[in-house]
Amino acid sequence: MAVKIQASKKNIFRLIVFVATVVSLFFVPWIMLKAWLRPLPDTVQEQVNEALNYGFDGIVVYVDQAGKTPEFYAAGYKNSEQKIPADPHALFKIASVGKLYVAVSITKLAYSGQIDLNKTLADYFPELVGRIEHANRITINMLVQHRSGIPNYTDINNYWAAPKDNDKERLALVLDLPANFEPGTAYEYCNTNYLLLAKLIERVTGKSKFQYIKEEILNPLQLKNTYGSINDVDLDEVMSGYYVGYDQDLKTDNNASMLATAEDLGVFIRALNAGTLFKDKAEQDLYSSIYRYEHTGLIPGYQSIAKYYKDIDTVVIQFTNTVNFDGYNWSLSELIYNRIIKILRKNE
Repeated sequence: MAVKIQASKKNIFRLIVFVATVVSLFFVPWIMLKAWLRPLPDTVQEQVNEALNYGFDGIVVYVDQAGKTPEFYAAGYKNSEQKIPADPHALFKIASVGKLYVAVSITKLAYSGQIDLNKTLADYFPELVGRIEHANRITINMLVQHRSGIPNYTDINNYWAAPKDNDKERLALVLDLPANFEPGTAYEYCNTNYLLLAKLIERVTGKSKFQYIKEEILNPLQLKNTYGSINDVDLDEVMSGYYVGYDQDLKTDNNASMLATAEDLGVFIRALNAGTLFKDKAEQDLYSSIYRYEHTGLIPGYQSIAKYYKDIDTVVIQFTNTVNFDGYNWSLSELIYNRIIKILRKNE
């Protein structure tokens, strides 16, 4: 009798699992499921080509495997309206990937004694006392690590519908607002933190943020295709950016983003992970204690992924130029990227 009851319970459990699975399928994003279930292609180029089936206008991928010549892949369009094919050497807005350059700059200034990571926002920007809550308790280290509690300006007033033109206007969006949490008690990704760090670089060095980055990072690595703003480049060299449902090319919007070719960014990521960006191991250890070695970027029109994989000693950069904040667009970009990594590991 007990055996029959046990068997009955198992059957009921299986039925529940089956029903739950069927019901859940009604909520699955089918385009994601389709992309995930497709057989893994044999080559990176085949996977790059597949990206066009999921709504991306264009895609660029750079692969730097140790001991091999770097490889470039592209599919789709650099400019959809003019039907210009995607160029793996085009400039691209790297968005938040630029935070890596800022974090390295802060590390170098701290290591040389020009700034103190334990000093506060109030120490360096006394004018912000009373305008940013807890300014006298927010350390530079907290800004770097996104533990300040300062509100994120890109979350204010539907920011991306009408982005601000300069850092003064961007910072003004969060002045006099209450903190999101007590300094140091939580983590919350915040663009305001890195806006303030950029201002700190400029205040301490007397140079623009990008000029300091150029002197301390780009020149030593001989990187000549990385720029501080869309205002510094030939627009014809920039990959166009698109937002789903919006026809306009977004390349001239959002002048705050750095731009780089996939190759320039890949060289930077390898140098960052190898430690060759730093004067010595102590400087690298300082960096390791405050920030990460990889990053992604997302702004209207532009998505970027920049990572290094130690197990295959490979840097992979991916740029896609079609964005939709409300859909599965970012997840699809990551899925494509992760499948590329699987191909590289399989072919290792």
